[in-house]
Amino acid sequence: MTKLEIIVASTRPGRLGPSVARWIESEAVTHSGFDEIEVVDLAEVNLPFMNEPHHPRLGRYTHQHTRDWSAKVEEADAFVFVMPEYNYGYNAELKNAIDYLHTEWQYKAVGMVSYGGVSAGTRAAQMIKQVVTTLKMTPVFEAVSIPFVQQFLDEDRRLLPNEVMTSSAKAMLDELVRFTDALRPLRAPDAA
Repeated sequence: MTKLEIIVASTRPGRLGPSVARWIESEAVTHSGFDEIEVVDLAEVNLPFMNEPHHPRLGRYTHQHTRDWSAKVEEADAFVFVMPEYNYGYNAELKNAIDYLHTEWQYKAVGMVSYGGVSAGTRAAQMIKQVVTTLKMTPVFEAVSIPFVQQFLDEDRRLLPNEVMTSSAKAMLDELVRFTDALRPLRAPDAA
């Protein structure tokens, strides 16, 4: 059994992340490379700014919200980060969510679905790679980058992808499955 978690990074009112996440979720279901797919919305997770007294690598969490977040991330085999670009980078809520934990992220593949204006969120996707690799995650090269994302939304805020977006999603999901399988032995309990 392999589980993919699609993490919606944006939390602000009027955000487009849930629309993008619903689309990538439907692509993942069609792809059928993962046994289970879950959308995890950081607005619903609602983590406060880091408030744990101990370094995350120790796993000595004092707050229930951290224990819940730890369990959610631990149960995943791979991730897709659905993220906007804010001022040439990724948003603080995603960084905070990543920084809460340590070993729960290790040896898991991550795909990037970024969106924004002319740059399509590519600077945010590039910036986050040095953070996730520090946690021993493996970002796949294939990604989905959506420029001027509003042009792809219908009146119900559903994302209507073009062929480039659809083929990019398939390529990213193909690689996520390959890397998830390749990293599986490193995630085994006796691998440490």
